[in-house]
Amino acid sequence: MYDIAIIGAGPAGASAAIFAAKAGKKTVLFDNDKGMTKRAWVENHYGVPEISGPELVETGKRQAAKFGAELVETQVTDVQKTDGGFRLETENGSYEAKHVIFATGVATDLAEKVGLRTKPGTEPRIKTVIDVDANGKTNIDGIWAAGTVAGVSVHTIITAGDGAKVAINVISELNGERYVDHDVLKK
Repeated sequence: MYDIAIIGAGPAGASAAIFAAKAGKKTVLFDNDKGMTKRAWVENHYGVPEISGPELVETGKRQAAKFGAELVETQVTDVQKTDGGFRLETENGSYEAKHVIFATGVATDLAEKVGLRTKPGTEPRIKTVIDVDANGKTNIDGIWAAGTVAGVSVHTIITAGDGAKVAINVISELNGERYVDHDVLKK
């Protein structure tokens, strides 16, 4: 069983996976290769002079894998509550996790199918988002949401930061105390 399953490998999902895996949590990251960042050209991402959306996404997935996240290229088709967490059904089989993070960009169909509350989006062209609290929690205990699907701005710098925030909140809940990840310069 995974500690954290993340649906969506764009900036929010990959960022969540980086933090989760680096914290030693058994993490699986699902990528259906349909994210909107694939069409982006990015020149306003702090610390990155310019990069194509596909390059940014691939870099994020590589970083997550570097820390031990398992990347699975498939479509998640259902999420069901179990005694110990959740079972995620995919086109390639099923997976179990204690917590699930939705980082599905503009896609809310699966969220609505599993009973997550949604509300109208406020960003241009974002019709519907998952209703979350300030920590990223949804109406189903153990399911979280991050990034554009959670109602934050579509800009990659913001969705990546939101994915990190939500992952830190999940890690903190799993650990039973506030988690902080700070590295220091290597000498």
